[in-house]
Amino acid sequence: MSDLNDPRVLFAAERTLLAWNRTSLTLMAFGFVIERFGLFVHMLTPGAALLQRSHSFWIGLAFIMLGALVSMTSVAQYRKVLRSLKPAEIPEDYRVHLGVFTNLAVSALGLVLIVYLSLHGPAL
Repeated sequence: MSDLNDPRVLFAAERTLLAWNRTSLTLMAFGFVIERFGLFVHMLTPGAALLQRSHSFWIGLAFIMLGALVSMTSVAQYRKVLRSLKPAEIPEDYRVHLGVFTNLAVSALGLVLIVYLSLHGPAL
């Protein structure tokens, strides 16, 4: 990928990975808010249709799933960049997989959140 033999290439890739991590966290948080929006609608109008809550539930879960997928995809992309780097571009004793671990943990927790919300159904 690079003939610079400069560790800044690695650091740029790592910053990109962490930017995608923030994006995936934002998507998951937004999905959770949408999923719980049905509860808010129900509190404002007790006679609100169950259909409204059901839509917010599924759209919220879709955003959470999108966040988890973005996190996993960014890990694959980062690993691809790592394979293309030369040893001179990776500082000695630098732990290049901490960002990967973070993204995979965020993705796993997003999937756990999906399972939890699915088992407890739409907010009532």
